[in-house]
Amino acid sequence: MAAGNLTRVSEFFLLGLSEAPERQPLLFGLFLSMYLVTVLGNLLIILAVSSDSRLHTPMYFFLGNLSLADICFITATVPKMLVNIQTHSKAIVYAGCISQMYFFILFAVLDNLLLTVMAYDRFVAICHPLHYTVIMNPRLCGLLVLVSWIISALDSLLQCVMVLRLSFCPNLEIPHFFCELNQVIQLACSDTFLNNMMIYLSAGLLGSGPLAGILYSYTKIVSSLRAIPSAQGKYKAFSTCASHLSVASLFYGTSLGVYLSSAGNHGSHSRAVASVMYTVVTPMLNPFIYSLRNRDIKGALNRFFATAGKQGAIALGLTKSPLS
Repeated sequence: MAAGNLTRVSEFFLLGLSEAPERQPLLFGLFLSMYLVTVLGNLLIILAVSSDSRLHTPMYFFLGNLSLADICFITATVPKMLVNIQTHSKAIVYAGCISQMYFFILFAVLDNLLLTVMAYDRFVAICHPLHYTVIMNPRLCGLLVLVSWIISALDSLLQCVMVLRLSFCPNLEIPHFFCELNQVIQLACSDTFLNNMMIYLSAGLLGSGPLAGILYSYTKIVSSLRAIPSAQGKYKAFSTCASHLSVASLFYGTSLGVYLSSAGNHGSHSRAVASVMYTVVTPMLNPFIYSLRNRDIKGALNRFFATAGKQGAIALGLTKSPLS
């Protein structure tokens, strides 16, 4: 095919999770519900952390940022899928595909790095409790989050710039419900060696590296817990990191499952279905994991809604203002 024709890519076609017309209403309702639950749940976490001074601690500061990243992460993919189902269209313009890819990678990497930062926070809290407030000071916490954002943005930008140099074949169908980096690269007719090398390098540095950091942190945490004499003390110390350990296990477990699905002899459709676990299900479950057994979060939300209810009643004239 002529080079001139290869560069005139105007749009790709997202095949989605199923091409059967009778399944589209079910998929639309299912993914709309999961999206709304994810956004609402994570917004409540952010609301609780920001409104209650008791939660203005490093652990909840990182949790608020993780919730924001999860909202953006799922927003990068699901709304476009819902629009395509509603409009009976599979098309996504070239610029939209690159943008979706950029934000998906950015917030996936950011999730990864924030989980690592949170593991370090729990490591300091349990292994060095007397120096916790000195080490995890506001300046360091802000710097850790800022560096995580910068690394994520740079990695995402570099991956997308590498895609922009590619020329594509006539077949522009992506067997996925969003513009996934590997799937887009497979559609290229030009040499993709550098793109694949960048993916492997990024996975090694920003995937395996943070995972190793989390494992090291929890190895040290377990060692410190074993030194605590009382069972109650061990339980109390471990309960502060149980939610994070659950979320990290869910994130890396589902990601590993998708990787093994891609590496095995499974079809593209199977890989797309498997990817729903970490792109949609994991961000949806995170607020439940952090709030169901967390008295601080539930207490902050109860206080917020109680205060909001009183203010609403005063505004409606149902009760008297304390100042009157």
